Amino acid sequence: MSGLDIALIVLAVAGTAAALRVVTTRNVVHGALFLVVALSAVSGVFLVLGAEFVAWVQVLIYVGAIVVLLLFALMLTKAPIGREALDNQQRGLAAVVGLVVFGGIAWLLWNAFGGAVFTPEPASTTEIGALIFDKFVLPFEVVSMLLLAALIGAVVIARKDES
Repeated sequence: MSGLDIALIVLAVAGTAAALRVVTTRNVVHGALFLVVALSAVSGVFLVLGAEFVAWVQVLIYVGAIVVLLLFALMLTKAPIGREALDNQQRGLAAVVGLVVFGGIAWLLWNAFGGAVFTPEPASTTEIGALIFDKFVLPFEVVSMLLLAALIGAVVIARKDES
């Protein structure tokens, strides 16, 4: 077993443990911090696999922007943060729904890509940038507008009525 294999195992265990804590913690702020750990572990996996550009985009966009947006939304909306505020006693139903969704997605992916072998070709950062701003410019702009709408929505919800 090589050092890269050990690094992948450590990152996978850390990311899985953090992801489980994201959905099981009762404190929303702690959940956001566990999300940082889980997304950082995914970024580490990308680094180990040699996809440096994707790893740093993961850090900048997800760890840097999405989690900060989530924390700002929590602060602006004054959402309940404590244990009792988020406990609705429907964990069993949530687990069943989660397992059904997981099974459905796994079944769809298996039927779509069952025996396919993917051999990705290495791409440079220049090629990825050219694709983003040439072929995929519309999805790129849609995602940026979605994030802007979420930020404006959080400000509107947090704003107090003047009347």
